[in-house]
Amino acid sequence: MGLDRSTIWPYTEGEPGRFYYSRYDHPNAAAAERALGELEGGYALLFASGAASSTAAVLALLEPGQTIALAEGCYYGTPVLLRELERWGVRFVEFDQTGPPPDGVDLIWLEAPSNPFLTFPDVEAAVAHPARVLVDATASTPVLFRPLEHGADVVLHSATKYLTGHHDALLGALVCQSGADHERIKEFRGRTGAVSAPDVAWLLQRGLKTLRVRVERQSATALELARRLDTHERVERVRYPGLGDALAARYMSGGFGGLLSFDVAGGEDAARRVETATRVIANATSLGGVDSVLETRRRWEGERVPANLIRLSVGLEDDDELWADLEQALG
Repeated sequence: MGLDRSTIWPYTEGEPGRFYYSRYDHPNAAAAERALGELEGGYALLFASGAASSTAAVLALLEPGQTIALAEGCYYGTPVLLRELERWGVRFVEFDQTGPPPDGVDLIWLEAPSNPFLTFPDVEAAVAHPARVLVDATASTPVLFRPLEHGADVVLHSATKYLTGHHDALLGALVCQSGADHERIKEFRGRTGAVSAPDVAWLLQRGLKTLRVRVERQSATALELARRLDTHERVERVRYPGLGDALAARYMSGGFGGLLSFDVAGGEDAARRVETATRVIANATSLGGVDSVLETRRRWEGERVPANLIRLSVGLEDDDELWADLEQALG
């Protein structure tokens, strides 16, 4: 459909229709939500950013005094956000997502795979728990992994990343298994004003058209680069689900995604030299776009990550071209 930037729509015979004020709903979001919902097998809602999606999930689904079991090693911004929300009485504890979650929690927050450590959760163990299960599937996308099919209740995406796919859209999404969760979160979104803009929702429609071919290509290239990095003398460790992660192999199909990380021999200074020496791969943050980017993560995440860890988001460039760039940077 075309781009509709309207903020209001006329009533019909004195009554509001489906669209009447864009803070609650608008045609471009509705069309993009329908497309994403079909991909995930649930009811989708768009938000102004991935962080807005996370905030809505917590405040719409939980009550003061309740606790989240959060996958340790997940995207660093998630525990930062949850600490901010502790003033509203919501608590969180971190746990190893490759095993069962702790007892006595009210929401289990998984990440598939985690960013930047690339661990994959034991989804079966999580859904056996009585609490709701939310899976941040930003890095896997519905092309490779559909959490709702495995019993999860909510899927979260920073749609800024792979779903839009071109480093030009700030967007978040939640996809719910149940209509009741969908309606509750939609009501919360309308009251708090965290809805996406029409232009960005339109960009998601564009991105979804090429999502499969992009992700499959990025996955194939990332696996090849991970294998080569794994044998390089100046790389201490490579983290990538395709290098023998049994849990990832159980749940993912068609590839293991375009995100990987590796630790450079020689410590933080060596890693900083590598990130500033690439010529094809941009030294920039974020992930999931058609252009490859890499960066050391210590600057953002502090001591929770090794000082020599580099995160690499693989784009659509030729794999030999990317390897040549990494090889000369490591040299």
